[in-house]
Amino acid sequence: MANFSVVRALALSCHPLPSVAVTALSAGLAALAGLPLSTGALVTAAVFTGQLSIGWSNDYLDAERDRAVGRTNKPLAAGVVAPQVAGLAALVALALTIAVSVVLGWPGGAAALVIVACGWLYNLGLKGTVFSWLPYAIAFGMLPAAATMAATPPRWPPVWALAAGALLGVAAHLANVLPDLRTDAATGVRGLPHRLGANVTALTGAGVLLATSAVILFGPAGDPGLWRWAGFVIALLIAGTAAAIAYRDPSSRLFFLATILIAVLNLVFFALAGTGL
Repeated sequence: MANFSVVRALALSCHPLPSVAVTALSAGLAALAGLPLSTGALVTAAVFTGQLSIGWSNDYLDAERDRAVGRTNKPLAAGVVAPQVAGLAALVALALTIAVSVVLGWPGGAAALVIVACGWLYNLGLKGTVFSWLPYAIAFGMLPAAATMAATPPRWPPVWALAAGALLGVAAHLANVLPDLRTDAATGVRGLPHRLGANVTALTGAGVLLATSAVILFGPAGDPGLWRWAGFVIALLIAGTAAAIAYRDPSSRLFFLATILIAVLNLVFFALAGTGL
């Protein structure tokens, strides 16, 4: 039972929802890039282990702050597992990310390592600065690059794909931080959303989400077609509803869930439109 408790605590401490969502996006992008199954699996594994390392290192580094503000939903802050366990797990996951990236090879493996490096830089201090959005923008912008750079021959993704990824990263950052603005501020964290305030962050996040969908709609060459228009309209409705809820109740997690949903729907409708990377 003790071992099960540790495993469960680590599963909750890796930030499971965003970790799974980002991994799923990477798998979808690998498919859109036309990668062989084995190469796509390596890209997905590199992103997944990287996300695990980012999530565990985040909870390890924030354990004292989380405990100070009574965040009992965090296993480390609640004392369910020692912070050192999560710290060790983060290092093991990071080592696995490096190993898989080496197997993946240059330059796809390097792109995967850039993604995980951004997450670690955020955790190690950028989260408390006005540049807190930057690691998210770079990491999400590099997600399509990790797929296309792993192709044979390697290639950069279209500019619109890089831009859409970067915008999605900024939106994800704003939506993820929004519910925790007060507790973060109480422990001295002053990232961009904390400086903007809750209402401005909610409205800005919705605007950036819609900009992401607009880039996906109009960025690729040719007629957007029915599927991409459908994705944009649905994204508009979800983002508007989620922003209204977040504006009234910044502590709600619905805006963050809506961001993940829009990202997945954009990918699905883009794939249905038959457009590749």
